[in-house]
Amino acid sequence: MPRLTPAKNYPRRVAGLCVFCLTFAYSVASLGQAAILEGERFHPQVGEHGMVATSHYLASQIAHEVLEDGGNAVDAAVTAGFALAVTQPRSGNIGGGGFMLISDEKSDKVIAIDYREKAPAAAYETMFQNEQGEAVSELSRYTHNASGVPGTVAGLAMALDQYGTMTLAEALAPAIQLAEEGFIIPPRFAEGLEQSQDRLKQWESTRKVFYKPDGSLYRPGERFRQPDLAATLKRIAENGPREFYEGETARLITAEMQNHGGLMTAQDLADYQPTIREPVHGNYRGYDVYAMSPPSSGGAHIVQMLNILEGYDIHAMGFNSARTIHVMSEAMKRAYADRAEYLGDTDFVDVPLEGITSKSYAEELHNQIDLDRATPSSEIAAGDPLPYESNETTHFSIADDSGLAVSNTYTINFSYGAGIVVDGAGFLLNNEMDDFSAKPGTPNAYGLIGGEANKIEPEKRMLSSMTPTIVKKDGKNFLVTGSPGGSRIITTTLQVVMNVIDHGMNIQSAVSAPRIHDQWLPDEIRIEDGISPDTIALLEAMGHKVSQQEAMGAAQSILIEDDGTFTGGADPRRSTSSAMGI
Repeated sequence: MPRLTPAKNYPRRVAGLCVFCLTFAYSVASLGQAAILEGERFHPQVGEHGMVATSHYLASQIAHEVLEDGGNAVDAAVTAGFALAVTQPRSGNIGGGGFMLISDEKSDKVIAIDYREKAPAAAYETMFQNEQGEAVSELSRYTHNASGVPGTVAGLAMALDQYGTMTLAEALAPAIQLAEEGFIIPPRFAEGLEQSQDRLKQWESTRKVFYKPDGSLYRPGERFRQPDLAATLKRIAENGPREFYEGETARLITAEMQNHGGLMTAQDLADYQPTIREPVHGNYRGYDVYAMSPPSSGGAHIVQMLNILEGYDIHAMGFNSARTIHVMSEAMKRAYADRAEYLGDTDFVDVPLEGITSKSYAEELHNQIDLDRATPSSEIAAGDPLPYESNETTHFSIADDSGLAVSNTYTINFSYGAGIVVDGAGFLLNNEMDDFSAKPGTPNAYGLIGGEANKIEPEKRMLSSMTPTIVKKDGKNFLVTGSPGGSRIITTTLQVVMNVIDHGMNIQSAVSAPRIHDQWLPDEIRIEDGISPDTIALLEAMGHKVSQQEAMGAAQSILIEDDGTFTGGADPRRSTSSAMGI
């Protein structure tokens, strides 16, 4: 398997780098000082030596300082990942898991770190079904058994140990300070807690972390502190990542499970390990596309859809024209039909990856598409490619001038995951078990149909849509992207790639442009605001059902120009998004 050259073979650009010594003026600043002006944040950001793009300006500022002080892109990514766990607990924290892609121009290798959660050893196929054999969604979403064994701490630590230059304690220092001293609450943070209070206040452990002692809400501009989380992060900094899986934190997780009938055990935590995988690789119009391999479905299907769409002159057809949206929709339907049939954890099932991503199979699917008529989903089934989570997921992209680029997507699935804080540890449990097929053929929370390949099995990783992606041109890092958005992650990432390559957009325009989504079932094209009524009418005349819904994704992205200039695009769909160059 391709592996990057370990970081110890790289010279450190600044000896004795100490993140403890960084100045965290932003963690004690007023809200107005901390926030970047809206008029500046959502214009392309430019850097000569590196770029960070994250969903929270505090994490962006922290990662930016790591790069400025001599750290590499992996150092900055891991530091940002832990900082986001503090500042955006609703979407990604140490109770979850995810995937990281790292591209290194020096070794010409791209590796994928899989730190997706695993099912506990006691998990079984029908655990979320009732006596009648029907799936019960509440069981897989809002209980202790909804949580898979978390992978974030192990995954980020692996990336840092093998490809970074900092110690884990250095990378954790900013997150510890943000948790201990607190940060000023932005409007989005306060709104999320208000909107979710009925669910979150059901648990005493959650109520005492996210609400005031009298049960009232935190408001924008107030300071929010998380002392239990700070203590947890300190233990990990002092004792290493195994503390989370075998130390006091593991004891707290196990106690939480035992007190509420959860299946996860101390042995499940002790046995957890992330793994290095080979990413999916495709080629689109001369660009090399690398994306996450199973148990993510993202890489397989973004390459599959690009292969289908390569047969059309997308640029000539026009950005978001009716004809362009039509062929995108048709490609998306066929990819999601295959996803339902074939995708799962390759440690447990055979996935026909080579077939799904082949140009010849894409040509077969391309030939099925009628340019003037929508194919009803009822007429589409999984093809024969043989031979061979949330909406509140968090994605960030980081690149440096040494040739390293990082694309990372991680999550706890729903907004606030299962809604359950591990008592005494200060972090939320994920509800990623809902990403399994609780009953084959029954849709999950995102309407995605799953089959036998993604059924629940002990120690299996649940299928994901997370799609961290790195595009290279002539061996050089070109585009670093990815997104949150549940089932819309794959199509969001697809459109950022197409906006840059097919439509020649700058990176900010590429991430800000209106998006569409079609996932086979339900049989509809979902669109954001910004698609013209005339275009909608033309699509409906072709036989498409068009549904205008809320914004999709938050694709924090980086484009690296031919002259080595870095440009960053912060997605305006998240008000706290920020890109910063050095």
